[in-house]
Amino acid sequence: MPRLQLQLSPLGSANRANNLLSCAARRLYSSQPPKYTSKDIATFLAKPTWSVQSLLPNTHDPTIPLSITPQKLHHLLRLSALPQPVDKAEETSMLRTLEAQIHFVKSIQDVDTKGISPLRAIRDESREAIKESTISMETLKEALAKEQVVGRRKKIQRQATTTEAEASHIESDQWDGNALGSATKTAGKYFVVQSGN
Repeated sequence: MPRLQLQLSPLGSANRANNLLSCAARRLYSSQPPKYTSKDIATFLAKPTWSVQSLLPNTHDPTIPLSITPQKLHHLLRLSALPQPVDKAEETSMLRTLEAQIHFVKSIQDVDTKGISPLRAIRDESREAIKESTISMETLKEALAKEQVVGRRKKIQRQATTTEAEASHIESDQWDGNALGSATKTAGKYFVVQSGN
């Protein structure tokens, strides 16, 4: 990976600003990038360094006490309008699963997030994306060009474009006023619906 190295000339009190601005930057490259073979990569990926399983407790060990009682489980199931467990084995399985989920959530809550600003939404929040999504006068020029000031009170009206006018004509052409045209059976001006016995 290239490194950026700045070479600064000695700073004098009179030329301090000029010397700071005249810093020469040059790149230093290593002689050859490290070569990795597919075998090296496969060996590296074969040994996982971390797993989500480390955040989950051992649910198969029956000696670990549960923090959720069966009464709490039944209460939560009633509140959620979920069916109650059929037998003791299903109840134990539900308790172990709930215990694992609670342990996972507590592990996630224990992560230190000091100095990390939370996301406002799941989207690109880089400077370029924010600049692209910012509404400016350049963005509004086209919309403002379609407006005109009318009357004494200077009411702003938007001029209808040709596409909007064409769209209103297309909608009016689609309805021919004959609601009974697609009916299979009619009696006068009414639809006839066969009821199944």
